[in-house]
Amino acid sequence: MEVKEERSRDVPEIAEEKHQRPNYTLPENGKPVFVEPDLEFIQLLLKQTGNSYKKCMQCGTCSATCDISQESRPFPGKEMAWAAWGMKNRLLVDPDVWLCHQCNDCSTRCPRNARPGDLLAAVRQESVKHYAFPRFLARWANEPQSLLLLFGIPILLLSLALGLKDSIEKALGIAPTASNDIIFAYSSLLPHWMLIGFFTLFSILAIALVSVSIKKLWTSMKAPYGIGDSFKPTRSVFRCIVSTVKKVFMHDDFASCTRSAPRFWSHIIVFYGFISLCVVCLWIVTARINPLIHTEFIYPFSFFSPWKVLANFGGLLLTAGCLLMIWNRFFDVEDTHSGTYFDWVFLSMLLLVVVTGFGTEVLHYIHLDPHRHLIYFVHLVFVLALILYLPYSKFAHLAYRTTALVFVEYFGANNGASNLKQNADSLSAEEIK
Repeated sequence: MEVKEERSRDVPEIAEEKHQRPNYTLPENGKPVFVEPDLEFIQLLLKQTGNSYKKCMQCGTCSATCDISQESRPFPGKEMAWAAWGMKNRLLVDPDVWLCHQCNDCSTRCPRNARPGDLLAAVRQESVKHYAFPRFLARWANEPQSLLLLFGIPILLLSLALGLKDSIEKALGIAPTASNDIIFAYSSLLPHWMLIGFFTLFSILAIALVSVSIKKLWTSMKAPYGIGDSFKPTRSVFRCIVSTVKKVFMHDDFASCTRSAPRFWSHIIVFYGFISLCVVCLWIVTARINPLIHTEFIYPFSFFSPWKVLANFGGLLLTAGCLLMIWNRFFDVEDTHSGTYFDWVFLSMLLLVVVTGFGTEVLHYIHLDPHRHLIYFVHLVFVLALILYLPYSKFAHLAYRTTALVFVEYFGANNGASNLKQNADSLSAEEIK
């Protein structure tokens, strides 16, 4: 009894060491926190990461290695621990998961080959599925057996639009237009009014659905930090958005990676190639209402039109970037990145969009009928699939990551705001429970 009493008196003295310790707050009843692992979630992560993350021994090398990890919230060490315990609810509300660009500096230096980068990628995939609306489409987008169904939907929608084209023209009094400046135009079968209206409708729908998802993500990320209506941010939302957009366009965080410099270049090439094509598409769609167009708008563009040059340049960038990504995945000497179906579907979709686009252009110039119309239809199918599954595929990571970056800027997680860190520490036990 004397020994036990002596030890109990020593406990406060040990706790009062000079070393700074995290101030975790236990529940009000003073009892230990009960953790109920989500076994299904654990098995899912094990399947996606190849059983690697269970090798983690919490040495902290990954968190110390990451150049963008914050001192107040180091990652991915804590995420590896949460994943080992199957804390799905804690991982899905963690903004740090989205700050990772999977440069794999941590995976390269991990002494146990636990692949923290792959683990965070798997969590991001599950986040997209969790916050997607409706969720069954996200499930289909991540199942290889649903691939034919996913392509069947845009094929059916485009076929219906073509079948109803004449009836809609008669009902709305739309007269087929032609111009002597356009040679062998596609508009006889695929009129511009139909394509612009059709793709604009589904683009707005996709943006609306992904907006619902990121709103849910934003609300969920506030929970573990105890952020309520009384929280007073130090910066305006507008300033945070501007700062984040600049960071995204410059790839600032990605540029800090040392191990995967080739991935930085392939990613930024794809990014700007895609942006170039989006600018050209936006110019075409808004041609009738664009105040910057003062002359007759003739489409398709001539080969030497500045917009045609920009489109071809963007297509070449996108093709080169996609091929470089594929090369890096197949010929990664240290094998630090294992691509998943989630990655490959999106990458393949991007490549097929641009390849069929170039095929359409070439067959148009040589006037090869009916092949040029067939390849054009296939191209439109891939473009529509890319738009339709924006909220459910890896394409959504652009919106999710941007949201997380704005979140940490707005609520002070990256500028040393002590109140945010303290709230996170005090509520972490309750959140895990």
